[in-house]
Amino acid sequence: MSVSVEALYAKYGPMVLRRCRLLLRDEARAVDAMQDVFVLVLRHQATLDQESGSSLLFKLATNVCLNQLRSARRKPEDANDELVLSIANDLDLEQRAQARSFLSRLFADEPETTATIAVMHYLDGMTWDEVAAEMKMSVSGVRKRARGITERVKSLQERAP
Repeated sequence: MSVSVEALYAKYGPMVLRRCRLLLRDEARAVDAMQDVFVLVLRHQATLDQESGSSLLFKLATNVCLNQLRSARRKPEDANDELVLSIANDLDLEQRAQARSFLSRLFADEPETTATIAVMHYLDGMTWDEVAAEMKMSVSGVRKRARGITERVKSLQERAP
């Protein structure tokens, strides 16, 4: 069964835009990226089904935004942009490595869906009800996973030097 792009846009457009804003940190680029996501959906709508909804759009939004960021790094608009990007990347390298290490330990023994729940609620600002609906879980199940994450964060912080 083919997917109605209009229905997906109406239902998931705000989620896609929030994701793009979070990753790109620029309103105009985020809106462009959101439109690119729905253009991809439009191009491939015959092969999509209703079951793929939010998870597919979430992945598409992430990939479109990451591709934009990679392109911006390879082809800066201004000669000084390359220098600024280089400095920013160097300054964040240690912090990013620490964050990756922490997140790897945090989600090491968790199902992949737990990380998705965390991103949807803590980064994308979705309510527990919205997350539960997207994940096809009960609200109490989603909250239980979130409590587990919170407890693991506290435990890992206590062990940190």
